[in-house]
Amino acid sequence: AAANALSDVYAVGGRPITALNIAAFPRELGPEVIAKILEGGQVKAEEAGILIIGGHTVDDKEPKYGLAVTGIVTPGEQITNANAQPGDVLVLTKAIGSGVITTAGKAGTAPEEVIRNAVQSMATLNRGAANAMLEVGVSSATDVTGFGLLGHLSQMMKASGLSAVLSRSAVPVLPGVEELLEAGNVSGGTSRNMEPLGDAVSLEAGVSELDFVLMADAQTSGGMLISVPEDRAGALVKSLIVNETLYSEVIGEVVTGDVGTIVVRK
Repeated sequence: AAANALSDVYAVGGRPITALNIAAFPRELGPEVIAKILEGGQVKAEEAGILIIGGHTVDDKEPKYGLAVTGIVTPGEQITNANAQPGDVLVLTKAIGSGVITTAGKAGTAPEEVIRNAVQSMATLNRGAANAMLEVGVSSATDVTGFGLLGHLSQMMKASGLSAVLSRSAVPVLPGVEELLEAGNVSGGTSRNMEPLGDAVSLEAGVSELDFVLMADAQTSGGMLISVPEDRAGALVKSLIVNETLYSEVIGEVVTGDVGTIVVRK
């Protein structure tokens, strides 16, 4: 949750500096549980080099936790999701499928190793991706979270007045996701994501409906989706590797076409 909250600042090329804890918690769980959650948030804040300077708690039936993050960015140098250019290459820095795994985890059907890999991915900061973007210079970026890969890409294309082509086989997927997806582990958020994407996404031969569901999967603390000029793509990939991002995969390109639409190829 802490890594997820920090990603919005990283996505614009900013530097987070402070945060507030936001926690909703049922009294019957006891203080030791919320203490562990807050401790985890503190560990991630220290890794990010920020201070947690306070917070707010609410009595609630369902546990909820996050951070309200403040960051800084040089005026005029911020990265937005509205400046992708025709011919740009699309790069993704984390595997998708965390929503499938967490849904299966809640149902008790996800193997421990699969959950462990997903947690490691979700807990990884997007700081390295932000550093690489600033070093190389990119056109546009967004963090992939609740709207899924397709939803956030469609938003980027709408904001930029363009379209995109994705290669399904190039999109990295967390281990164990396909099996869990075939077993029907689809979250409510993912189902809601798919509804508005029906008219915007075209699936070419060899791309299945399950592929569509996976690419619409609602993510928690997903990676950066970056639009970068083709002549800088190699430099970006190298910088992402140096900055130790989990992935640095070229998954598609930006093209002219019906605004906000996405063609998914095999």
